[in-house]
Amino acid sequence: MSDSAPATTSTPVSTRVAGFVKQPLIVALILIAALLLLGEALSPGFASGQQIMRLLIVAALLGIVAAGQNLVILGGREGIDLSVGGVVSLSAIIAGNLMAGENSGIPLAILGCIATGALFGLFNGIGVTLLRIPPLVMTLGMLGVLQGLLVVIRQGIPSGRASPGLANFVSQPFLFGIPGILWLWIAIGLVMAFLLGRTVFGHRIYAIGSNEQAAFMAGVPVKAVRIALFVLSGIFAAIAGICLLGYSGSSFANVGEQYMLPSIIAVVFGGTPLSGGKGGYTGTMAGALLLVILQSILVTINIDESGRQMVFGITLLVLMLFYGRGRSMRA
Repeated sequence: MSDSAPATTSTPVSTRVAGFVKQPLIVALILIAALLLLGEALSPGFASGQQIMRLLIVAALLGIVAAGQNLVILGGREGIDLSVGGVVSLSAIIAGNLMAGENSGIPLAILGCIATGALFGLFNGIGVTLLRIPPLVMTLGMLGVLQGLLVVIRQGIPSGRASPGLANFVSQPFLFGIPGILWLWIAIGLVMAFLLGRTVFGHRIYAIGSNEQAAFMAGVPVKAVRIALFVLSGIFAAIAGICLLGYSGSSFANVGEQYMLPSIIAVVFGGTPLSGGKGGYTGTMAGALLLVILQSILVTINIDESGRQMVFGITLLVLMLFYGRGRSMRA
């Protein structure tokens, strides 16, 4: 008989830490709680119910934009939609002018904005798939077109007015004391979960994001799916533009630019690598809220806009180390 005891194995601390970091939703929720505590310490009342509700409204605006960004990134081929800020701005201006402060103009404004967002998304999708222009180049070029169009239309002057109904929907209690925009965001979250997890279209998104060539050989209409992703991105950006008009009351030509980089960061923080094929929208929702809280803290400590953009840029680079390397992190 041998007197030696059976060898015991223990999981290295580094392995446990790496496993924890690979759970972006949990990390995001912990950081959200930590940032709320930090904000409360810096400015008493930061974590009050009223302030949290305001932060949720702002996060919903970002989260709606990030929904479309999430779909494009999931589709792989380093897909990123840099034109979302321009679509948000243009949609806010279109909605404001079609409403002109009247509730009767809401249906036409919604239809007009969604059609506009879908049209520019279609242009992006055609450029990426049929003309084979890299998504980064195509959407950056489209952003330039949109910015030029906005300057020609309004030259930076506020344009249009939100209707009282839209303003109340975004900012005032709608059901169970919760503003309508939060119910809209919840509905989008449920639709995204169903779309990605329960539909053939969702499975095709993951397939082309994981291996486009294999998906094509399996009969997946890769080009049609990719075009649809850019169209949906444009539609979500347009919806965010309408809601942003309701939040601010009027719109400026560059009002949507603030959502371009944060929408990408929210997606990456949510666990979707820029290589695509893995991830979901639940984590993106948490990422959007986290970024809004972080931005609010930066404002509280008097960091100007340029400083906040630097922080967001550094945040994206750090997140890329953990979540953005794609295939190397896939189990």
